Amino acid sequence: MKLYCKVVALALCLGLLLLLYLFVGNADSEPPLKVARETRLATASSEPGGDLAPPLQARFRPIQAAAAAAAAAAAPEQEEEEAAQVSKREPRLHKKPGKRSAARGKFAGVRYRLAVLLDDFVLCMSSANGHELRDVEVCGGRVRGVGVRRLQAGLFCGIPSPSAFTWRPKDQKHLTAQLSSPQWMHLAVVACGDRLEETLIMLKSAVLFSNRKLKFHIFAEDSLKPEFERKLQEWPPSYTKKFDYKVYPIAFSVGNAQEWKKLFKPCAAQRLFLPMILKDVDSLLYVDTDVLFLRPIDDLWGFLRVFNSTQLAAMAPEHEIPKIGWYSRFARHPYYGMTGINSGVMLMNLTRIRNAQFKNSMIPSGLTWEEMLYPLYQKYKNYITWGDQDLLNIIFYFNPEYLYLFPCQWNYRPDHCMYGSNCKGAEEEGISILHGNRGVYHDDKQPTFKALYEVIRDFSFEDNLFQSMYYPLQTKFLDTVHTLCGRIPQVFLKQIERTMKKVYENRVIVNVGANFRL
Repeated sequence: MKLYCKVVALALCLGLLLLLYLFVGNADSEPPLKVARETRLATASSEPGGDLAPPLQARFRPIQAAAAAAAAAAAPEQEEEEAAQVSKREPRLHKKPGKRSAARGKFAGVRYRLAVLLDDFVLCMSSANGHELRDVEVCGGRVRGVGVRRLQAGLFCGIPSPSAFTWRPKDQKHLTAQLSSPQWMHLAVVACGDRLEETLIMLKSAVLFSNRKLKFHIFAEDSLKPEFERKLQEWPPSYTKKFDYKVYPIAFSVGNAQEWKKLFKPCAAQRLFLPMILKDVDSLLYVDTDVLFLRPIDDLWGFLRVFNSTQLAAMAPEHEIPKIGWYSRFARHPYYGMTGINSGVMLMNLTRIRNAQFKNSMIPSGLTWEEMLYPLYQKYKNYITWGDQDLLNIIFYFNPEYLYLFPCQWNYRPDHCMYGSNCKGAEEEGISILHGNRGVYHDDKQPTFKALYEVIRDFSFEDNLFQSMYYPLQTKFLDTVHTLCGRIPQVFLKQIERTMKKVYENRVIVNVGANFRL
């Protein structure tokens, strides 16, 4: 520990000496033109590339030909030639009131580089033996850190860092504002029967990777409520502070409750009633219990900002290829678009849904969401197979202007790879949200999906993400190459790897770096 202190103290002394040199050597204001020329010519031979370094807070003003001609007419011939030479040799610095001088601009760049080097030094010394960085003691002070294994993750200490770790102070400002944003992101899920574990793993994936705070709206049978409360309270405080939650009873505001409860799967129709139940919530993300987030919910939440004036919900297509899609081959009722939509991931502006009038096939005039649900179900109940999802397809068939369509990587299911890869967005960007429908997390039909579920389930919150999640996932994928989904591991790994790098950027580089700004 004494060695650490000595090295850090030495680095600080060198930094102070450099600061004194910069302040003393650049204390004067910008010299007149001739003095600047003499100074530059005297130092040009000793400094390679002796042009003036571009300052951070100043900008150059090009010398206009007309201005040069006017100056030439008013000045003596010799001074005219010297000024012209200097003008050709280097641009003049243009300063405005309130802007930093060139010296301060150059100093800011040196200051930043020193701070980054010091950050890397502290991280390297703290992980020199492969131990995790928790609370690192540096010369009597303490630095809050997050687990980093230098040799395992290969992030610091001279090992090539991924390009995603490129970081600048402006990124820190953006990330700090993002983390401190007061806006909550609302996430709803419905759990009945044996879906307790699936739901908890889904919530875990949401908390692991998201930046802003989350509010969970959990609709569950009465017998599951104490289990949810007990399990969520067992999570470490560093994660429980990132979310709030409430467990609601299953309730249907219109029609026959027992009939709704048995529609398709137990309690699945509950999602249709969220606009009426959550009256104080403006926007909401609903997901099925068998969903896993492989990137921050913040990114999905951002789609709300691209809704046009009529759109009030967003979902992904049921399939990408109409010839092999279920709705295009078997549906006996109206459905959205060419292939229908999948309701496993559904982003909603609840305020718009509550206020909208929906066209329908029952009466000429529009109906509100609540007025429409039960009559619509009564009309089509003998023709629907997938329950509430079919009803949503019927609703948006008659109201296509109300729907925003997600790219397929935001609701990636076995259908996207079990017959051959057919989700171009996932091939290019990786999977953002994994939807393990058909029970693939619990059987061996699609081991690639099962592998992702198991590594997130087994991950301990305080472990290193790369060591305890990413590397085991790579190993598990070696056993899945006999399946079509297993032959495209890059589709499954690309986005989650990028997400993990961003987690380190947020928690390590920004948080530790902020404590070591000079």
